[in-house]
Amino acid sequence: DTVGVFQLESSGMRDVLKKMRADRIEDIIAIVALYRPGPMDNIPRYIACKKGEEEPDYLHPLLEPILKETYGIMVYQEQVMQIAQVLSGYSLGEADLLRRAMGKKIKAEMDAQKERFVSGAVKKEVDASQADYIFELVQKFAGYGFNKSHAAAYAVVSYQTAWLKANYPVEFLAASMTLDMGNTDKLMLFRREAQRVGVKVIPPSINVSGVDFAVVNGAILYSLAALKNVGAGAIEHLVRVREESGPFRSLGDFARRIDAKLVNKRALESLVKAGAFDCLNPNRAQVLEAIESILAMANRAASAAEAGQNDLFGGSASAADDLVLPRRDAWLPMDKLAQEFEAVGFYLSGHPLDDYMKPLQKLSVDTYAAFHEKALTKGARAAKLAGTVTHRQERRSKSGNKFAFVGFSDPTGQFEAICFSDTLAACRDLLEPGNAVIARVEADVEGEEVKLRLQGVEMLDKAAAQMVTGLEIFVRDAKPIDSIAARLSNGGRAPVRLVMLMEQGREVHVSLGNKFTVTPQIKGAIKAIAGVVDVQDL
Repeated sequence: DTVGVFQLESSGMRDVLKKMRADRIEDIIAIVALYRPGPMDNIPRYIACKKGEEEPDYLHPLLEPILKETYGIMVYQEQVMQIAQVLSGYSLGEADLLRRAMGKKIKAEMDAQKERFVSGAVKKEVDASQADYIFELVQKFAGYGFNKSHAAAYAVVSYQTAWLKANYPVEFLAASMTLDMGNTDKLMLFRREAQRVGVKVIPPSINVSGVDFAVVNGAILYSLAALKNVGAGAIEHLVRVREESGPFRSLGDFARRIDAKLVNKRALESLVKAGAFDCLNPNRAQVLEAIESILAMANRAASAAEAGQNDLFGGSASAADDLVLPRRDAWLPMDKLAQEFEAVGFYLSGHPLDDYMKPLQKLSVDTYAAFHEKALTKGARAAKLAGTVTHRQERRSKSGNKFAFVGFSDPTGQFEAICFSDTLAACRDLLEPGNAVIARVEADVEGEEVKLRLQGVEMLDKAAAQMVTGLEIFVRDAKPIDSIAARLSNGGRAPVRLVMLMEQGREVHVSLGNKFTVTPQIKGAIKAIAGVVDVQDL
């Protein structure tokens, strides 16, 4: 449970900690020193000795006090110096020269040190051949040894951050996200970690969010400054305006109070797409279209202020919003999430596949997290996975054939698969970013890493439409009927029923027929229509 913990957050390090069951500060010091190329080979033996599955080898009784803490394994440079002191009578100064010589690997110097080491050990009644053997081991280790003072300082900070995460998880994750607000991959990792431990992440709001990630009622409030194309200076200005005159009451109120020189068009676009204006107007498509009008009003208000003119409305709470908004239908759920992905860097308020989870179970499609676990623990090597395509990076092999790394996202996380030339040629059109697909994959497991190969792809809507189901659409009046008709698609086998909710609890049921194509995307599109009360599966 060390995601975000200093030095201990990589998947490999977390796996080592699970196997080691670290229960003392010395274990953390040792793992910080060992988890690097070279010393890493000693980790399995350290774990086996710690668990009592193997006996430590101290090489000589004189060395047991030095090597006992690390189960007979030379981990630290300080141990090299102590061994030279205790076994061969080196002074501290001589021992430090030995350590430096071993690092440089100069043969003439090492030959002289070996003679000094062995002769000193013989004087202490250590067998010459054993002293020679110990010198060779020390020499081999000294090339990649880590100094304990450094590892100990790291380990203390590791323990402090682990303590903070264990005792103040919400504050810890919020602070970690603030620290890495410029790194989308880290933000997504912390957001997923928050989901895993049951901490809610609230989407950004123009009226409550600030520059940093904040904790509100046990949840993390997303930072406005962490959005793409939005600088900290712009958000500092908005927060200052909000603190001076209270929350923004409308889009017109927002426009009249901001400085258009500090909050530009690109920043406003990201704020809209991320949902920061939902508290003023939940129709993001309409607000995005109104950005030019917002900036024009902001410039007019600034000019009027410079000329000394009073605001006609005086900024009063009862003032009408004189910003004329264009008529625009709200984005469909999938489009809304795609725009959010563009502004945030990952899906924040939901996932495009959320409504597909039940049909996917019927199609025997795994989530990535479930398959990853099965691959590691049960030897699973093939699966069908659903995901939205996040990227496709094409490369050319030495033989000239094209291949690609394709990224996917599902509600449990993000994953990547390699796609070789034949599959790429057959599926390239389907592997466009934003497409929702079902991917057939094969897996290779290397340690704790699961590497995926793409074997085939099909569009998710096409597969889901084969799972014949129907819809029951609840409305209170006839106003949304035309919009519902525009969203429904003929040519399938699914029945659709309209339910009119009348006064006194009465209902009128109208069958629209059973020749419709129904997918979770169509269901979500109908559910988003103004005037539709609910949409349920038949």
